[in-house]
Amino acid sequence: MKNKYIDLIEQTFDFPTEEFKVVDDELYFNDIPMMDIIKQYGTPVKLTYLPKISKQIQRAKRMFNVAMAKADYDAEYHYCYCTKSSHFSFVMEEALKNDIHIETSSAFDINIIEQLCEEGKFSKDTYIICNGFKRPQYIENIINLLENGFENTIPIIDNLFEIDHYNQVTNKECKIGIRIAAEEEPRFEFYTSRLGIRYNDIVPFYEAKIMGNPKFKLKMLHFFINTGIRDNAYYWNELQKCVNVYCDLKKICPELDSLNIGGGFPIKNSLSFNYEYEYMAEEIISQIKTACDRNGVPEPDIFTEFGSFTVGESGAVLYSIIDQKRQNDREAWNMIDSSFMTTLPDTWAANQRFILLAVNNWDREYERVFLGGLTCDSQDYYNSETHSNAIFLPKISNGDPQYIGLFHTGAYQESIGGYGGIQHCLIPAPKHIIIDVDAEGEYFTKLFGKEQSYKSMLKVLGY
Repeated sequence: MKNKYIDLIEQTFDFPTEEFKVVDDELYFNDIPMMDIIKQYGTPVKLTYLPKISKQIQRAKRMFNVAMAKADYDAEYHYCYCTKSSHFSFVMEEALKNDIHIETSSAFDINIIEQLCEEGKFSKDTYIICNGFKRPQYIENIINLLENGFENTIPIIDNLFEIDHYNQVTNKECKIGIRIAAEEEPRFEFYTSRLGIRYNDIVPFYEAKIMGNPKFKLKMLHFFINTGIRDNAYYWNELQKCVNVYCDLKKICPELDSLNIGGGFPIKNSLSFNYEYEYMAEEIISQIKTACDRNGVPEPDIFTEFGSFTVGESGAVLYSIIDQKRQNDREAWNMIDSSFMTTLPDTWAANQRFILLAVNNWDREYERVFLGGLTCDSQDYYNSETHSNAIFLPKISNGDPQYIGLFHTGAYQESIGGYGGIQHCLIPAPKHIIIDVDAEGEYFTKLFGKEQSYKSMLKVLGY
């Protein structure tokens, strides 16, 4: 009878995968032995595998360029990184190695760009797509970019009055975009996105505020679907409406030449994950070209703003199981040496699931367990996976440590969890390491951040 943990994984999934394999009953992630990381740094520990970031960027570029070639699409593709997914310097620097552009969300994003430019890591020719509802400091920082030679800075107009601020404070010619307020899926609590301008208002807005104004050049129409790029009627319907608005605008605005379809490519949250990326890229390009041909307008340049897709699959968190509590005849709680609420806040805030695997003891029998965090909050647990309503891990043996890893955690978790700030129940933020490869293909590690100390936490609290 096959009842070992490795048997369970191999019978449930097509395992090993491109990213995961087992050698001597221990897990490797992107050919990195996770037990070696644990032996060097201990747990809990967060890690970022930098080569995965570049790999994802090049993958998307290849897919969209191939899709354009197949459709005989006469325009260009531009990859933007959505900075709010992770603002860390090592993420930004790795992404920028790949000739990409940037999408921003706040005033401080602009300060990061200026710092990178001072260090010679950011070109003034790079497109900077400025999204969001903008407060005065954000607008001021955008104007500073424009006046300092960042001519491809494109503020995306989010409301009918935003353009008035630019009109009042600058005389420099400015490329701008307009964001469409997409309609939400029926299951949402509201009908229309709070971001952007309504479909029916866009052409009148252009005619009233932009047409004939020498300061502004409308370059881009932007839309984004909150639920991501999915092969369903809702997504294709919203894409068609967006392209139709583009065609209507293009007929009266010859300088309009770009369509920004936002982000939304999903990442693997299970070993059973299946998504046809190439098909989706080809279908998006095909539908845009067909609509433009039908309306007799040239195809636009395509911009995407991939955030989670860029950085999500580069991240992981490794924990120790420090004890097992059997609370009744059916529930065994494996307690981790940290907190899900602080290290992976999406697990409780958005019921997000990541790839969960044992790091060691793959030759042991498995059992169903619940995973509990250290805080005294009832929500600090993890009890299911995307493909299953249960978690199975190797059985605990007295005195023999068990380690686990949650993978593809690289997007949003630090910013949502409040990196370096106050953690729930004052559970310290874990150490964070960076993994890269050298010219010979050998991996090396670097400590980015130590485990949070009580002194740093008390200082934030005013002690």
